[in-house]
Amino acid sequence: MCCDLAMHLLLVEDERRLATAVRRVLEEEGHVVDMVADGADALAQARAEAYDGIVLDVMLPSLNGYEVARRLRAAGVGTPILMLTARDSIEDRVTGLDAGADDYLVKPFALAELLARVRALGRRSQTAGGEPNVLRVGNLELDLRSREAERAGKRIELTAKEFALLEALMRHPGQVLTRSQLLDLVWNYDVLTESNVVDTYIHYLRTKVDRDFEPKLIRTVRGAGYAIRVG
Repeated sequence: MCCDLAMHLLLVEDERRLATAVRRVLEEEGHVVDMVADGADALAQARAEAYDGIVLDVMLPSLNGYEVARRLRAAGVGTPILMLTARDSIEDRVTGLDAGADDYLVKPFALAELLARVRALGRRSQTAGGEPNVLRVGNLELDLRSREAERAGKRIELTAKEFALLEALMRHPGQVLTRSQLLDLVWNYDVLTESNVVDTYIHYLRTKVDRDFEPKLIRTVRGAGYAIRVG
């Protein structure tokens, strides 16, 4: 891993080639990246999921980045926002900052500078408070900062998607999450809704998190979905 703080990021960019390049470099740094290309989708996703940072383009379909930032702040979402724009006037920067952005990066930009700005977002997220750094269900712990899992004192190695799926379950202990909800939370728009990817990754998680431990935490609720709970 190239960075000292891996984060769960939301990337909002409708220029496909740029979005793909940015996502790739962020994932190479060890970050987990969800990606949307529409302002309304970004607003819904950022309100539904807890992110460490949002990389937000200004010019978007449905809602522009300024409006997305304003509505998130009005809804009490304090996730740090890095705004991307081709506009570099002082007035545009002021508009972005007034809308609630924490930082502002003008296109075209060097990817190294983007990574530095994202690291700065991570430091803001660390000091913002409010969100727990460690999720716990029984003797299972998930450290959201180091992106590490541990059960009964034993470290568990997880892939990025396994970690994201476990995080989604542990943020809602005892609550049944449907396959559609888990697809939205973990895979976003990357897979088809009829895919069995959720069941496959639940199997992977059970092998790592439950097989060698008691009590079993990950539950199948027949006809409904999955939940994580003790007892």
